Order: sequence, then structure tokens, then C-alpha cells
Amino acid sequence: QVQLVESGGGLVQAGGSLRLSCAASGRTFSNWVMGWFRQAPGKEREFVAAISWSGISTYYEDSVKGRFTISRDNAKNTVYLQMNSLKPEDTAVYSCAARGSGGYLYSSSYVYWGQGTQVTVSS
Repeated sequence: QVQLVESGGGLVQAGGSLRLSCAASGRTFSNWVMGWFRQAPGKEREFVAAISWSGISTYYEDSVKGRFTISRDNAKNTVYLQMNSLKPEDTAVYSCAARGSGGYLYSSSYVYWGQGTQVTVSS
């Protein structure tokens, strides 16, 4: 089992920044590819970013490239999502997840999920 707890969400004006954190406990964190997903009201959950177990490889959804940065600190069992130049369309519940197997883009590849944290960007 892996327990994931997100924090850092909130209300921010367009153009602002937030840093989300996801603290993990349980099975060895450094073994897991970690991802961030988001879900806006009335929309399906979508992939945002993922990071390899070593942190060397990162992947981003096209609309967040150049604005969001995913990172991890395996010593602290934490993965981060730095979000800059936020837009109203980034408003969603953001969840971190640990991937089991399969493509990193697909939520079905992830076996453990946090409860999510709300990000609201006002125009």
C-alpha cells in the first residue's frame, strides 16, 4: 500500500503561481513513477505530468508545458508540481498518483491515488 496526501492548493489570480506537494507513505516511494492528474467540474480526469522514479525523465500535457514543473525528493517521499502563469482553465481538483504499469498518460495505469487538492484560478 501507498498512501498519498496532497497539499498546496488554493485560490490564485490568473498569472500567479502555486506549488502542490504530494507526501507518500507506505511502500518504497522511490520505486514508483509518480503522476499528477486534474479533473475540472463536468470534465473527465486528465493527465498533467509524470516523473520517473529517478526524477531524470519528466512528461507533460501540452497545455502545461513551459508553465508547470514536476519534481520529486525521494529522501522526503514527496513529489511536487510547481505551477506558474496559471490560467482560469487550470482550475480543477489536482490529484497525485503512483503508477503500477502501463502508459504514464493513462489514469488506469495508476494504482494509488491521493484525495486531491482544489486549485482555483480567477480571471
